[in-house]
Amino acid sequence: MTVAPQHPAGPARGREIAFVGGDGAGKSTLATRLHHALNDAGHPAILVGKHSTTVPMDDELSAYVDRLNALVYRRDARVAKACGDHYWLLALAAWYTLQDMLVIRPALAAGTHVVLDNSHHKILARYAVNPAVSTQLAEQVFGHLTEPDVVFFLKIGAREALARKGSFTSLEAGHAGGDDEDFIRYQDTVLAQLGEQQHRGGWLPIAVTTMDEDAVFKTAAKALSDLLYLTVWPSPTTRNAPCQ
Repeated sequence: MTVAPQHPAGPARGREIAFVGGDGAGKSTLATRLHHALNDAGHPAILVGKHSTTVPMDDELSAYVDRLNALVYRRDARVAKACGDHYWLLALAAWYTLQDMLVIRPALAAGTHVVLDNSHHKILARYAVNPAVSTQLAEQVFGHLTEPDVVFFLKIGAREALARKGSFTSLEAGHAGGDDEDFIRYQDTVLAQLGEQQHRGGWLPIAVTTMDEDAVFKTAAKALSDLLYLTVWPSPTTRNAPCQ
């Protein structure tokens, strides 16, 4: 009887953990803290954000991704306005595609968890309220991206978020004006669109308006344990200030 050679099993696939919510909800704060907590607990994880341009072990690709990041996120307002909504939709799709293909998928295949602070779902929500661009087109150009294993939806009203932020950019007000009410109207509309997306499954809404940073972290940490079997614990030093 011939026994087939045994090949060692590869690492278990990593999990992708994404964060969505309005501007000022505390996404980056929670993502950073969970990233550290996962590594501290022995779960290898990387944090992928808006300006993450490093492609492991490939300086040339890293340089290319950095140039694309500069085109998409580090341009002046006049250039952004001149290029138009369709251009920026496709430019953003190119950015997310490279990040997904060159950073996220290889990490997951190697058994590394990905904490994604810059989820494309918010881009979809913004284009859903933009009458100049087809919602179907926006969904199609992002449809090939890796689906997160869990999406934390940090829910907070736009007025409360503005009180935390103190200021906002033109983009965060939908280029509708510079008054606080412009920010609030636009953000509430985007939040409503995010609320529609959560029905697709895999989303965990957390109402953070009255929660401090520790409470939000503990809620997310429990969810990671319950849903993905990833146990983390609070860091020795915590703050009782609201999430920023």
